[in-house]
Amino acid sequence: MIESWKTFLATQGAQCADDTVWHYGDAATERHAAVAGTIMADLSQLGVIACSGPDTAPFLQGQLTNDVRTLHADTAQWNGYCNPKGRLLGNFLMWRDGEDYCLQLSGDILPSVLKRLTMFIMRAKVSSRDASAERVRLVVAGPEAVSAVAAAMGAVPDAPMHSATTEAGTIIRVGEDKFVLVLLPERAATVWQALRPLATPVGAPVWDWLRLNAGIPMIVAATQEQFVPQMVNLEAIGGVSFQKGCYPGQEIVARSQYLGKLKRRMFLAQVDAEAAPGDALYSADFEGQTTGTIVNAAPSPLGGFDVLAVAQIESAQTQTLHLKSADGAALHLKPLPYALPE
Repeated sequence: MIESWKTFLATQGAQCADDTVWHYGDAATERHAAVAGTIMADLSQLGVIACSGPDTAPFLQGQLTNDVRTLHADTAQWNGYCNPKGRLLGNFLMWRDGEDYCLQLSGDILPSVLKRLTMFIMRAKVSSRDASAERVRLVVAGPEAVSAVAAAMGAVPDAPMHSATTEAGTIIRVGEDKFVLVLLPERAATVWQALRPLATPVGAPVWDWLRLNAGIPMIVAATQEQFVPQMVNLEAIGGVSFQKGCYPGQEIVARSQYLGKLKRRMFLAQVDAEAAPGDALYSADFEGQTTGTIVNAAPSPLGGFDVLAVAQIESAQTQTLHLKSADGAALHLKPLPYALPE
């Protein structure tokens, strides 16, 4: 986290640890504010990899799951990075910032993903770096988000997965009422104060809850190399292109799409117990063997935790899923906000 920004957030009541804002003094009130209100949250817990150079687009095109050729100065995209077995090493929100292609991902996996990407640059005219501390990043979400962003930034992208740039920084619309702001550090405090009349500051867990309830997964260290993209619905949110050329794991990803039937999918659920990424799931039809895994989890304003969970489709549809053991807390499935491909 940028030190000057950390100092500013402290004046706003932020309680921070390990570059994460956990809350502003009352986590429970913040969770309830997110149910029907408009919130803003710092994103310093997430990392950013920046790639630049004349060969950047073709290099990333050969590494990532989505079609990088369609990423322009005024657009954004979800994307993923697989190992040769088609399992996700990480997934990203991706945008352009001048000559940089920026990949936002979970901060705990940035070093390993950056190291692997850099290893494959070879003779390509591409440079990659950890750009996490070069900009202040905020998310604004809720019914007044459009008005708040317009007042603070002077512009609003007209559709999801589009972006706009102003003197203060870049605005990325990631949903009808959700925006990521990538701000010049010297303008961040002014933007924060302009957002404040319409948006309540909240800690990272509250944004995690909103994100996972939007059905957007985030690969973290505990879940690296466990899922092909379709298992976490990455193609359902537009993060996979099946028309582009080769990339690591592409044959397996394509086979999962066109041959056979996908056996595991990601579901949204609530559980009356504490959950964390990587926690195992069980169901009666698997007789002691795991039937799934928690992808992401966050405290719910209604109690317990809301989770994104990858599980055997048949088990999720016909059995009760249990957390951590066969007799653990039961998961109660909730509808995802988007349709899954058949």
